[in-house]
Amino acid sequence: MQQQQHRPPELVGGSLPVFVFPNELVFYADDQSSHKQVLTLYNPYEFALKFKVLCTAPNKYTVVDATGAVKPQCCVDIVIRHRDVRACHYGVYDKFRLQVSEQSQRKALGRKEVTATLRPSASQDPPSPRPQDEERRIADSEFFEQTAFQTESRPVAGGPSLLTVLLGLVCMAALMLPTLGEQESTVPVYLHLSVNKKLVAAYVLGLLTMVILRT
Repeated sequence: MQQQQHRPPELVGGSLPVFVFPNELVFYADDQSSHKQVLTLYNPYEFALKFKVLCTAPNKYTVVDATGAVKPQCCVDIVIRHRDVRACHYGVYDKFRLQVSEQSQRKALGRKEVTATLRPSASQDPPSPRPQDEERRIADSEFFEQTAFQTESRPVAGGPSLLTVLLGLVCMAALMLPTLGEQESTVPVYLHLSVNKKLVAAYVLGLLTMVILRT
């Protein structure tokens, strides 16, 4: 007997309820710990969902894992960092949109929007309610993908330079040459190295090895 596959219901206009907590993100300029916030996306359904995070101001935020998947009856944490904490952004309301779809489909099944704002300090009085024209401006804002800022990664190193590799090979060759004073050797005497020179070659080779491993 084949196991029945759970499929999402037929929905019109992306009407699947999306469960996200919290509904609002508040960052405080004087509190470094608040510059990192976590959105939790819940999937109470019996089918897997994939998600995408959009934002009205993507240059102000870094979203770790802006796209991903949620297993049935599980949840995922989406880390959001404010990366442009300046006074000119105080009181400005931005929005994140979490868009979910079935894993095998591109069409959105549902979406949920979360507001985000930066305040000078947590000790100040909360801002007054937003006027209707501000609400309308936020509702009509254009959302952009956050894929360019999924992770905070450092530039990829290009590997060790040619000079570093050549110098390492020279040191290895020096260590393989006979030591000064050895009698039974087919290598010319002028290529015999003293113990001190071999110690220097070994030291330089060790430094080069560290450099190569770090790159």
